[in-house]
Amino acid sequence: MGWLTDSGRADACAFAARVARLDPGAVVRLRPAGEHAVALWSRLPWGVLVTRGIAAEVARDRTVSARDLLASVDGDLPASRDSDWRWSLPPAAATVVERIPAADVKRVGAAAAETLRTAAAEGVGGRPVGSRMLRDALLDHEPIVVTTDAGRRIPVTQRLVQAVIRMGFVADAAGGFVDVRISGSWTALACAYGSAWHRGGGSLLIG
Repeated sequence: MGWLTDSGRADACAFAARVARLDPGAVVRLRPAGEHAVALWSRLPWGVLVTRGIAAEVARDRTVSARDLLASVDGDLPASRDSDWRWSLPPAAATVVERIPAADVKRVGAAAAETLRTAAAEGVGGRPVGSRMLRDALLDHEPIVVTTDAGRRIPVTQRLVQAVIRMGFVADAAGGFVDVRISGSWTALACAYGSAWHRGGGSLLIG
């Protein structure tokens, strides 16, 4: 049967395929997460970590190529590339700050995509703007802001919104919700099929 169950195989394929589409050179970290469970982690090109739990078994924490993982779901694990993982992970414990309708997350994501298309075609204020400048400005935009019980302001940037949308984490079913979670300096959007994490005011790099 290999290291994956049937359901785990489909979930691993979905995760690895989307990661590789966004970054052909991406790596995926596989972390044991309990009995018959593995957490997949990867970093998207705009500095967000994404994770999804799957039904599988691995003997140890290891990192592999996303493309190699996609090609090996019916066989043995691909060769390790542990030295290619250079990012810290958020702490395991997290607090749910607020629950947002999934439809609202999809709406703000679609609005950003439309803004990018319009600005690329027409410029901003009648002036042309570079595509990278446009992208960075949109990714740093804070379309959602929530507040903790202690009054701490938690901004949710388009980086997180685009991550969960592009990874297919947001459920299509009506009435679905997305949780805003925090853990130290990290903020996450936790969806039906996975989560995206971003570390505000600091680097993702280990060390």
